[in-house]
Amino acid sequence: MSNQVCLIIGASHAAAQLATSLRQEGWQGQITMIGDEAYLPYHRPPLSKTFLAGDKDIDDLLIRPASFYEKSAIQFIQGRVTHIDRQQQKITLNDGSQLHYDKLALCLGARVRTAGLTGENLAGVHYLRNIADIQAIKPYVVQGKRAVIMGGGYIGLETAASLKKLGMEVVVLEMAERVLQRVTAPEMSAFYTRIHQQQGVAIYTQMTVNEIVGEEQVRAVKCADGREFLADLVIIGIGVVPNVELAEQAGLEVNNGIVVDEFGQTNDANIVAAGDCANHFNAIYGRRMRLESVPNASDQAKSAAAAICGVHKPYKSLPWFWSDQYDLKLQIAGLSQSYDQVVIRGDIQHGRSFAAFYLQQGKLIAADCINRPQEFMLSKKIITENLPVNVDRLADESIPVKELIT
Repeated sequence: MSNQVCLIIGASHAAAQLATSLRQEGWQGQITMIGDEAYLPYHRPPLSKTFLAGDKDIDDLLIRPASFYEKSAIQFIQGRVTHIDRQQQKITLNDGSQLHYDKLALCLGARVRTAGLTGENLAGVHYLRNIADIQAIKPYVVQGKRAVIMGGGYIGLETAASLKKLGMEVVVLEMAERVLQRVTAPEMSAFYTRIHQQQGVAIYTQMTVNEIVGEEQVRAVKCADGREFLADLVIIGIGVVPNVELAEQAGLEVNNGIVVDEFGQTNDANIVAAGDCANHFNAIYGRRMRLESVPNASDQAKSAAAAICGVHKPYKSLPWFWSDQYDLKLQIAGLSQSYDQVVIRGDIQHGRSFAAFYLQQGKLIAADCINRPQEFMLSKKIITENLPVNVDRLADESIPVKELIT
């Protein structure tokens, strides 16, 4: 194995973990990571928060320092892979050069979903996905100036909170009937709407943006109902699209992501995939899914690295996520789709700390926990171990959290 080559395409959270885990699993051959940014793998969640605010610089964002990769003999190449030749086991880069592989890991991540609007290319209109995006946004973040955010998902709301804290006037425009409609219950949507409004953010739902207007610089956002919102900065946050084109062209199975088994293996024995670009079977929920989260990227990468080394470690983690807005830490355990009951523990109407438990036929399937780390840990345990719950006890705050399971 010492003369074998493993190439990792992508320099994401998944790539950083996969390279690390390869060495931990005993891979002695060459490891080369290829990323299209000039940076080693870095943490993305702080981009719209501490990095935008200037509290952290690029070195603070790095998942591991350069010295770690040197010590672990992990090479990094900046470039973009344009083609995978599975027969020859070679990849081609955008400069025409080719590299041979024995094993290939696809950590391709996702890219922003574009709106395709008139005026999208005006100065001051931005998407938010990487370091370059934030660096381009920063000059427009000026106290008292107006920011319009298209999209009331987590990225939109997190950015709204950051810009508000930096002194901007902020408007959020959401197409759906409520913010976070795709991912959470009406109670949670109402909670976040209340919090943002209390902080001075204006939220408008059922708003379709028709065009972005301005000469060279953005001036306003025009909606289908004729309303115009003045803007010095526009940030479009309407979701992401998995990067699957390379895999598709190479003839790998793709269906809402690169299809992998529980070990991260594709339909080619020499190719694995992990992270936002991969579609896996989740044993806890009994269905296939593609997840966009840091914990998923890391856990899946560990399984994929083990598989490359001939060790079978199935990936069967519970999906979990988090979101930081103002002084609120939301921790999400599990997936709430197909719930039939929501039980609230705490004061969701007026407070800033509570847990929303999602049940399906009396069984806990997910929880949204705001400033409630104990309930979050408890929920992970209940869902993972499929433990029974008493709904009345869940809502009763006089019962200590650790006694809810007994």
